Amino acid sequence: MAPQRTPLGDRLRYWFDSTLTRGAPALVGWLALLCLAVVVPASAVLVWTDPGAPASLGGRLSQVWRLTGETLRLGGATGAPLRVALSVLLALVALLYVSTLVGLITTALTERLIALRRGRSTVLERGHAVVLGWSEQVFTVVGELVAAHANQRGATVAVLADRDKTAMEEELSTKVGPYGPTRVICRSGPPTDPAVLALTNPAEAGVLLVLPHDAADADAQVVKTLLAVRGALPDPDTGPPVVAAVRDDHYRSAAALAAGPSGTVLESDTITAALIVQAARRPGISLVHRELLDFAGDEFYLTSEPTLIGRPFGDALLAYTTSSVVGLVRGAVPLLSPPPQTPIGPGDQLVVISRDDDTVRLDDCAHLVDEAAWAPAQPPPARPERLLLLGWNRRAPLIIDQLRRCARPGSAVDVVAEAGEVTGRQVGDADTQAGAGLTVTLRRGDVTRPGTLDGLEIASYDSVIVLGRDPDPDPGPGPGHRRAADEPDLRTLVTLLLLRRLERTTGRELPVVTELIDDRNRPLAPLGPGADVIISGKLIGLLMAQISQNRHLAAVFEELLSAEGSGVRLRPASDYVRPDQETAYATVVAAARQRGECAIGYRAHADASTAPSHGIRINPPKTERRRWSARDEVVVVGKE
Repeated sequence: MAPQRTPLGDRLRYWFDSTLTRGAPALVGWLALLCLAVVVPASAVLVWTDPGAPASLGGRLSQVWRLTGETLRLGGATGAPLRVALSVLLALVALLYVSTLVGLITTALTERLIALRRGRSTVLERGHAVVLGWSEQVFTVVGELVAAHANQRGATVAVLADRDKTAMEEELSTKVGPYGPTRVICRSGPPTDPAVLALTNPAEAGVLLVLPHDAADADAQVVKTLLAVRGALPDPDTGPPVVAAVRDDHYRSAAALAAGPSGTVLESDTITAALIVQAARRPGISLVHRELLDFAGDEFYLTSEPTLIGRPFGDALLAYTTSSVVGLVRGAVPLLSPPPQTPIGPGDQLVVISRDDDTVRLDDCAHLVDEAAWAPAQPPPARPERLLLLGWNRRAPLIIDQLRRCARPGSAVDVVAEAGEVTGRQVGDADTQAGAGLTVTLRRGDVTRPGTLDGLEIASYDSVIVLGRDPDPDPGPGPGHRRAADEPDLRTLVTLLLLRRLERTTGRELPVVTELIDDRNRPLAPLGPGADVIISGKLIGLLMAQISQNRHLAAVFEELLSAEGSGVRLRPASDYVRPDQETAYATVVAAARQRGECAIGYRAHADASTAPSHGIRINPPKTERRRWSARDEVVVVGKE
């Protein structure tokens, strides 16, 4: 059988492709032929259609050559062959020079743009905030820093992470929104490398924040980043303050040593567990924490007031109309809600909540107090509590430990989790410690299956805590990456749907405390608008941003957010003023003072489900008058 001939078109195409593989000379040759194939015929048409063109053929060909040379910048001179050749040579030299110059300029600009895109230039600002690392907290931290600098010109936030600079800028712009007068700069590279970290100019920074993340070696990476910071600073002991967070208590000491004397290291899991416990015991408290920690509303400040020195602390509670006093800082030790008779010393600073530092002004409002409206003193009933814990993760043992420390005698916690999530030994070991009468019971079951929850007497629990699984620290590349990262919240959302069904069945609204990993899933949670939702990463980000602006508040927040000691509490308004009595808010503050507490706001029950703030009002003016309902609550700082 005769071999089949290859079509001529295919052979020509193959020959053309083969010539292109020979490199730049072949490309230049083909380009020259293509240009001549277009320019020469077009020039000939122009000459032959020109009425003023020479009559002779030689004259017309010379005119075609001149047009071709001018078009291709080849000289175009006519006359003797040597003259034509020299003109072409000079034109080629000029063309080579210009094209080489353009190429060099283009290459230099391209390399510069690539370097800028990679984020490899050094930040020259001073007093700026440096954020090291990338996690879900970065959007909260940057957003809060932007809010804190909203009234400042020239503020800068520099973010360094081992990610693409353009991708970081796009994500921050999308999730944080307009930056206002604040400039946000992204630099690309590993924060654990001192040479790369120098790009952020850490020695001239105002504060450095080291973000935690969910990798398996997250805490070790935080410590390594802190060591890199020390290596990048000329004098680590006198450098800018550092704020960092670790998950495991075992790494806190090492991180504190690496952070230096001006550093602050938070335990994210311990703080999250304490907030979950507070919300479980006092529904609605997470809304108060959110109001206190962000920069959108009133904030904590430290202030000195010479006119109050020597007077009892209780006098300071009614010495400010537009600010709420919550305690003292004596030396470096915070005293939140101390006894009212505690004298204010010369070196003491007042811890106040105010709209801004310039709104902390003395204005005595003791004359607004109506003692006749005070509710009769009655101790709250100390009945045992019964809580239900659905699911298990690394923070669950900390939650049980926090409950044990503050639970009333006879209290009980029922844990429902799968066998692969928790072992009886974990719960048993926790229960055999010296707890104050807290009984912990483990039940096996999948909390995402209706049958598991149907077997529980849901209506008999005072509060329900829903925990998701820990995110996979390394879900791997590919389409399953995002799915693996979202799995904990997916299980939590399914459990919440089943709880909502049980609420309709029993006719009782359950006080549910939910822990979510991703803040974007908060609108998807089938809960009431004022329900307690703990976004652990966001709360830690808010806390880090607050401390970065005033590191002296770190000890105040640690005391305030602990499950023990003087923390934020929600108490019935009927414990302070008579129901349906109209009176000024100063009366509530004075009534709380009689109980050894500091009132900082209230929650109006009528607005709990409709108002954007869910009825929470922090630091209202003491001149505000309202009729107090029996279902209203007062926000105080005090002991349990």
